[in-house]
Amino acid sequence: MLPIRNDLTWRKATRSQSDGGACVEVAAHQGTAVRDSKNPKGPHLTFSPDEWRAFTARVRSGDFDL
Repeated sequence: MLPIRNDLTWRKATRSQSDGGACVEVAAHQGTAVRDSKNPKGPHLTFSPDEWRAFTARVRSGDFDL
């Protein structure tokens, strides 16, 4: 597990609700770091720039739409 990073600037989606809904936050860190916004002191995942580009391309293409 990666150590908790307190030095990152985390951003939450502008469409995210403040009522505690399911959200993630992202931060730039040698690629992209992702964490659960409801557990900011918990662990985070880190993706390389290529991995993040591939993921966001699939999101934009609708691959994860329900």
